[in-house]
This record gives sequence, C-alpha cells and structure tokens, in this order.
Amino acid sequence: MALLGIDLGGTKLAIAIFRNDGEILHKETVALEKRTGSDVGLLITDQIRKFVMQGKSDGNRISSIGISVPGISHQGTGTVWVPNIEGWDDYPLLKEVKSVTGDLPVTIDSDRACYMLGELWKGNARGCRDAIFLSVGTGIGAGILINGEILRGSHDIAGCIGWMALQRPYKEQYKNCGCFEYYASGEGIAKVVKSDLADNEVYEGVLKDADIDNLTSHDIFLAYEKGDSIAVSVINQCVDFWGMAVANLVSLFNPEKIIFGGGVFGPALPLLPDIYKEALKWAQPVGITQVTLVGTGLKGDAGVYGAGFLALQSIDEDNNQ
Repeated sequence: MALLGIDLGGTKLAIAIFRNDGEILHKETVALEKRTGSDVGLLITDQIRKFVMQGKSDGNRISSIGISVPGISHQGTGTVWVPNIEGWDDYPLLKEVKSVTGDLPVTIDSDRACYMLGELWKGNARGCRDAIFLSVGTGIGAGILINGEILRGSHDIAGCIGWMALQRPYKEQYKNCGCFEYYASGEGIAKVVKSDLADNEVYEGVLKDADIDNLTSHDIFLAYEKGDSIAVSVINQCVDFWGMAVANLVSLFNPEKIIFGGGVFGPALPLLPDIYKEALKWAQPVGITQVTLVGTGLKGDAGVYGAGFLALQSIDEDNNQ
C-alpha cells in the first residue's frame, strides 16, 4: 500500500507516491501552463487517475490521498479559496476529486499547514510538539503546530500572517496582502526596491541598468551580496520585519523551533543570526532563549511531503475509529 501526496502551487503541481515510512517511490512535476478554474481541477483529477493506475500496475496500490493548496481549505465544506488561481474563490475541490477516487480517503489542507506537517514527518521538526513553519515566498504564511496538532482557527484561516500588523500608520497598499507581506515577501521586496529606484534620481548602484519591470527578489539578493546601497537598505528592513514577526510568534506560541522556508529562504538563510538578534529586542525574554531558528530540511518538497503525511494521518484516523 502507498500514499499519494499532491502539492498545488501557483505555477505547478507536484505529485509523489510515498511509502508509509515517508520514502518517495516516484515523483513528478506538471506545469499549470496558465490554466484557470475547472481546468486546474481537471489536471488534478487526471493526475490522480494516472498515479492510481500506476500504483496498481507496479504493486504500490494507493490507499489514501493528501492535497496541499496555496490558500484556505475549508474543512467543513471541502471547498478551497486559492487567490492565485482564477475561479478558485470557493472551488469544490473535494467533491471533484472524490468523483474519481471512489472510496479512497482524500484530505485537503493549506500549503502552510502542509509545510509544517512535512517538516514534522521527515524534516527539521521531527520530534517537536510546538513548532512554526514560516514560509516566505511570493507571499508569507505560517504553519503552526501546537501540542502536536496544526492550529487552524475557527474558520481555517489561522497562519495568514502576511496580514500581521508591524508598521504604523496603516496604508491602503496593505489591503490586499497585509503589512508584513507588503514589505518582506519575495514580491514585496521587489516592489519596495522598484519604488526606491524610481524615487532616487542619483542612484548609481548595481541595479541601475536592471530590467525594472521584471526585477525579482533573487536579483535583489544578488545586488545585496555586492553591497548595493538600495538592496542593502531593503534587505536590512526585511530583517527587522522578520525579526519582529519571530518575536511575536515566540511571545504568542512559545515554539521549540521556527523553520524558515519558501523561495526567499533560499538566499536569506545566512541572515537567520541577524533575524534572531532583532527578535531578541522584541520577544518575551525567556521564550526567545528557548527557540531555535532553522531552515527547512525539505527545501521545495515540504508541501508534497506534508500532503503525503495528510494521507498517512487519514489512514491512522480510520484505523483508530
């Protein structure tokens, strides 16, 4: 018997067959290719059919399926809200998947929860009961593990910490992404640098001749490493925000570990000592000495491992009923 883990991202779908001990037997990645609405659902169901058939033919029959989505998974209705996929404001993903899976257990959860579960299963949170996965990529989210269980909140929205208020006064620009995400996500870093470049008429740094419209956080980290003044200023500001966020998370949840992942961490991993130093200023003074800041142990696979662990949990719950 085997588990099927599916990680839906903004641009691609990662699918893996796992043994129950977490070993990956087979993994593939499929590009979304600008699909929207029901076409994304069809891609998922087509891949499920393919992998279920493949499992039967090679002796790894799928016994449970877990799916990670980049947004909100409503546990009561089986619908999902995924802002990066057009037409997925309240998409009936569970119903659509169950139409092709029959009696197979299917579990869906948010990517931030799955990142945390992946690290708990096979990454840097193994053995932890209280830990947080801080995902900093295009946006910012947190998978929060409390007493060995994922914290979801009353309406499954817990962990959307891109909206954490870390700056005053309020600006209208925060409305769609939140204050924290506006400044310190991958997209936010690029946005702030673009604004600073437009406002600085005498700038002569590394990014002077860059393609501003297509500037990414990756470009900015390269400029940061070369000592570019604007890149250094913006990344240092991010360190302040990341440090304040760590302080708030420590003061609220007293975790053993905070695990950093997503595309920005990555190049920002060497900044963890500076982030911790900033957090020391703001956090509850005992709790901050009890937490460890580490990078992800699973790199870009935390979501698909988490989806696999969802599938495993579903089997365990059925067996215990």
